[in-house]
Amino acid sequence: MRPSLSTLLLASSLLLACKSAKEEPTPVAPAAPSAPAAATTPETVKPAPQTTRVGLVLSLGGRGDQSFNDSALRGLEEWAAGVKYEGGSYKDLTPEQRQASLQGSLGEDLARRDSPVEPLGISPIVIQSRVAEDYEPNLQLLADQGVPLSLAVGFQLENAVETAAKRDPEMHFLLVDSPLLSAQGEPYTLPNVRTVVFREEEGCYLVGALAGLATKTNKVGFVGGMEIPLVKRFEAGFRAGVAATNPKATVVVNYTGGFTNFALGKQVGQDLLTKGSDVIFAAAGVDGLGAIQAVKEARDGGKVVYVMGVDSDPSHLAPKAVLSAVIKRVDLVVYEAVRDQVRGQFRGGTQTLGLKEGGIAYAPVRLDFPGKDEALRTLESLKAKIIAGEIQVPTHPSQLTGSKPKP
Repeated sequence: MRPSLSTLLLASSLLLACKSAKEEPTPVAPAAPSAPAAATTPETVKPAPQTTRVGLVLSLGGRGDQSFNDSALRGLEEWAAGVKYEGGSYKDLTPEQRQASLQGSLGEDLARRDSPVEPLGISPIVIQSRVAEDYEPNLQLLADQGVPLSLAVGFQLENAVETAAKRDPEMHFLLVDSPLLSAQGEPYTLPNVRTVVFREEEGCYLVGALAGLATKTNKVGFVGGMEIPLVKRFEAGFRAGVAATNPKATVVVNYTGGFTNFALGKQVGQDLLTKGSDVIFAAAGVDGLGAIQAVKEARDGGKVVYVMGVDSDPSHLAPKAVLSAVIKRVDLVVYEAVRDQVRGQFRGGTQTLGLKEGGIAYAPVRLDFPGKDEALRTLESLKAKIIAGEIQVPTHPSQLTGSKPKP
């Protein structure tokens, strides 16, 4: 039987008492779908002791980012635990609601899976840090409470995971979007840490190819967050895809410098539209949500413009403007780590996932545009060639041929 709300709140208070006043989290409700989540207040829900407990430390974008963090939450809460976080507490999902969550994320891939995505009977503990300095103490909090598996989503948590895993070698950790790095910057492994990275550039190549086919102005925009190797892979793949289907198109590149500023992302999106871009690809976390909002408003105002996102499908945010998205199966990676922990099969090591492994995909193209059917056939052909190794997608803009992008 699932514990009552009063039991959960009492247990939560016991857990929170273990933190210093500086780090003490307080429950927060998820952000509304149309706005970014506040990344300043942690949330913690303490489960009953009779079930397997799994902890999740979110990166600063937090719950409600409609992207990376929400995908991880979907895999942990909705798929593994069979619950949904609403109004500061968990509520059971019906089988129909859970199936809809699976179908909405995995689509046709759900039926092709070798093993079903079944409820695992676990209890989630989710912590949202105020600042990056909270990552390590929040992971340590989970370890101190005897939580056997802690999930860390985002490259920003690499150092914190490394420290926590070395301090508590009997505990297991999942790090998504980064390998462990030595002092020399070389990837290495620990026996109690599973790291998962993605070949994001493959999915970006496909949405870039789509942008090249959909644009009418021959000018498309790229909104990046921080100028780091991870986001540079997005840029490189996208620009290569545009060039593959429309060599005449210009890619206008703009970086916001971060991942948590909705207003700045919207401003950058508006600037790209003003400069003539009619397709924008946003790879910037919460900043990207701002860019999506800018395109939504332009579309609502009568302009024929499109936007594409990353990590999760943002179509529900702007159904008349979102053309597609690069999907990272973070939800599935999280679910499979929890499943392995429950089954006693969790192993450390590194996984690299792309189109071939089903870790990367592109979201369904729901909007119509001239030449859509032929464009989709082109995308599927390019996808097959990437999987077969016939197309090697660049991982950095320096590998691209031709001129530099227009700033």
